[in-house]
Amino acid sequence: PMYFFLSNLSFLDLCYSSVIAPKVLASFFAQNQTISYAGCVAQLLLFSLFITTEGFLLAVMAYDRFIAICYPLLYPIMMSRKSCQQLVAASYACGCANGVIQTSFSFRLRFCGSSQINHFFCDIPAVMKASVTDTHVNKVVMFALCNVIIVITTVAIFTSYAYILFTILKTRSAEGRYKAFST
Repeated sequence: PMYFFLSNLSFLDLCYSSVIAPKVLASFFAQNQTISYAGCVAQLLLFSLFITTEGFLLAVMAYDRFIAICYPLLYPIMMSRKSCQQLVAASYACGCANGVIQTSFSFRLRFCGSSQINHFFCDIPAVMKASVTDTHVNKVVMFALCNVIIVITTVAIFTSYAYILFTILKTRSAEGRYKAFST
């Protein structure tokens, strides 16, 4: 299961790097610091999707290690191929939901003039700065959404590793502790 999670993590790293890097390089070499409205929508949606999915996937990987160390006899049942696929699918679903919400809130705003945003890549502050409407609701919703995601994933990771640490420290033999830490 860990290799399945690692392959998804590698894929996500590749994807979200590929969303921003080409435009940044093109802007650097062409000395053109603008991005089209459509390009900005696509870039913001994909970047939000991939970065959020990665956060949830890291929490899933911490949960996998928690089950492996704290419940080794139940590990094959709890982390079956199907449950691993469901956990990864749930991570992608959370990423998609966040991407759609972030993008829809960013582009429900009205813009005046050009259909380009004067920034070398699509960033939410640049989009809000280009808007001619009030962005207070957007800021509150995005701040709340980002904080909820960060808190959920961070608490899941720290809780998993706290339980792992307590389980390892309860192990009586030095060999058992070494084996658990190496896992």
